[in-house]
Amino acid sequence: MRKDFTIKRLFGNLAGLKPSHLSALERLYRRRVPPADLVTPELASRMAELSVETGRQIGVLINRIGLVEYVVVGDERQLFIPELTDYPLGKKRLRGLRLCHTHLKGETLSEDDLTDLALLRLDIVAALLLIPGKKPFSLQVAYLSVDPLGSSPCHVDVPCPFERFRMDMLEFISSLENSLEKTLPTVREVRGTEEQAILISATRLSGPDARDSMDELRELARTAGVEVLDTIIQHRRELNPRYLMGEGKMREVVIRALQLGATLLIFDQELSPAQVRSISMMTELKVIDRSQLILDIFARRAVSLDGKVQVELAQLKYILPRLTGRGVQMSRLMGGIGGRGPGETKLETDRRRIRDRIARLERELKELSRGRDQRRKKRVKAGVPIVSIVGYTNAGKSTLLNTLTKSAVFTEDLLFATLDTATRRLRFPREREIIITDTVGFIRSLPKSLLGAFKATLEELRDADLLLHLVDWSNPRFEEQIHQVEEILEELQLSDKPRLLVFNKSDLIPALKEKDILLFMKARQAARTYGAIAISAQDATTLTPILEELEKRFWPEEDE
Repeated sequence: MRKDFTIKRLFGNLAGLKPSHLSALERLYRRRVPPADLVTPELASRMAELSVETGRQIGVLINRIGLVEYVVVGDERQLFIPELTDYPLGKKRLRGLRLCHTHLKGETLSEDDLTDLALLRLDIVAALLLIPGKKPFSLQVAYLSVDPLGSSPCHVDVPCPFERFRMDMLEFISSLENSLEKTLPTVREVRGTEEQAILISATRLSGPDARDSMDELRELARTAGVEVLDTIIQHRRELNPRYLMGEGKMREVVIRALQLGATLLIFDQELSPAQVRSISMMTELKVIDRSQLILDIFARRAVSLDGKVQVELAQLKYILPRLTGRGVQMSRLMGGIGGRGPGETKLETDRRRIRDRIARLERELKELSRGRDQRRKKRVKAGVPIVSIVGYTNAGKSTLLNTLTKSAVFTEDLLFATLDTATRRLRFPREREIIITDTVGFIRSLPKSLLGAFKATLEELRDADLLLHLVDWSNPRFEEQIHQVEEILEELQLSDKPRLLVFNKSDLIPALKEKDILLFMKARQAARTYGAIAISAQDATTLTPILEELEKRFWPEEDE
């Protein structure tokens, strides 16, 4: 039982209210509602009286044992629900609060009311429909739909006179929660993945380009062990500076995520710290962007000390400007921080620790870089040619290295399956050899904030005598991937390096003839247009043209 009523405060539009009205509103906290009742006639009548006197909507949020936890004052047309910090949603399907509020002109439940119901996952929303000049009023209720694929997330009852309304709240809420549990969690139980996500894109790109980018984001999610429940694309001429997409569309996305039981929202575009905060204030779901997803994959794939240091450094530099003392986003990053006073002190402490850690990692990375420099100088001094395999992620670079050098570098059909640079010797006849390195794959729209994680790769590329550009020939977007890699090499000031273009996965090309004859013809024509060598990295017998070309490039006079 609550012992001190004075600790509860009023929320909402309080400006201009008389002291007597404020006192009367505060006394609403002392009301008790039987747990089985939606609201008592006495409380409803008092809310109606205060609403008429003030000309504003009055609302109360009642918990399941019948205590009034929040008293909220709106304006004539709507009510703004405060942040329900005392009732976090967590993994629950319903929050454990029901909202009862007044409508001054007898209007039925609005879209804003239903949005609050769906976004906040309230047990039920009820409106007291007041008719000016008439004392009796009606009641209308709405609650969440148990059909996740339905056209509306909410079920709305028709209004009825207040005195005729009958509903056992305990029995109804128990039944509703059981129904929601049966319809929503099946995906998580069956698949057993770590996270369930909705992929989101707000873009100016054309339809095909936007879908291609989302397909790639889906593959990134699969690599990170995330199950994708749905994808949503919004084409916009101008991106919303606060939510990236329109606010109304963002609310629809959050409601859809809650309907499907998603735990994560992943944006295809890089979000600014302000956008992350704005979106997080709307939902209690995790919100990340493409860059953070890639960093998570890097963290999983890094094996060497060098790779781990690079990834941690990139993650800290990404997180630092996104730290905030408010909202649920901070609680996911650093364990929860308040808004002012001690909370801000803790926030500054966290920022200082991160900056100190970044400084230590940068010093450690310099030491590791010196070791790499010494090893590279020895290779250069020995006069051994260096070939670096570059290409789009999942093009088969590690597989090619393994087949050429009979190595056992980790390979898997995933994006960024390997992050650490691998170096091997490739021997030719007549006691000749080259050094061949496998580098991390590139990807479209690579954020500049992630280039630090490619430092070891970039250093290897700058010392290379030849870049072997490997292309997944069987990918429908292989030409776009070629251009993406070329653009990244130009950004890294490596466009003047000699290159050898190799089309990989030639064993999959014949199957394209059966699936898509146009794509098959495009692939065959592209091989002639680009003058590329066609191979299958898994089949050593197809690699002879590469070996011959390397010998011609590095020992032309001897071969003559």
